[in-house]
Amino acid sequence: MRSAIVLVGGAAQRAGGREKYFFTFRGKTFIERLTDTLKEAVDEIVVVARDPGQCERFGNIGDIRCISDVRRGLGPIGGLHAGALAVHGDYVFVAACDMPCIHPGVIRLLFDAAVGYDAAIPCWNADMLEPLHAVYRRSALLGYLEEHKSLSLRAMIWSLNTRYVCVDKIREIDPGLLTFTNINNLEDLESIDPTAGRDTDNLRDPC
Repeated sequence: MRSAIVLVGGAAQRAGGREKYFFTFRGKTFIERLTDTLKEAVDEIVVVARDPGQCERFGNIGDIRCISDVRRGLGPIGGLHAGALAVHGDYVFVAACDMPCIHPGVIRLLFDAAVGYDAAIPCWNADMLEPLHAVYRRSALLGYLEEHKSLSLRAMIWSLNTRYVCVDKIREIDPGLLTFTNINNLEDLESIDPTAGRDTDNLRDPC
């Protein structure tokens, strides 16, 4: 069984306080696009929110479960911990909610690369990694997150038996590496479509 965790619990400070996962283009919100893609590659999807109130925001999205952080205020580490407790697969793909162009073929590549390792992490170089677009062994995540001291994703990756997947390999599936498109703020939306301005309902599909 292959699982996926989608982290949505951030405070959206870099997006001007707006909920990035509900930015829309081509008739779908980011979270809808992301979950639709994940359904092509995994057997279950768990969305991790910061609290039960935020979970209620996703009640209209079918075939997913939404849970809230068990240990709040820890950032992505807290979301990973809650998600790892909730999923059932031996391996789990982890994604941030602001990556609407994730490629199902890349997800499958990372699952295959993770076999025999604790994690398969895309890397641009030794210093530039993609820990929130990666596959982890569930047992390894839980083993680390139950007793970790650092809130750094990089520290977690270094502690695991990690396989680094060069983006050149990923480029064979996704030549433009659009799978890593990350929307942190409204300016990023304009970079996808400069003509859109700040009207997030009229964005062209960049994927």
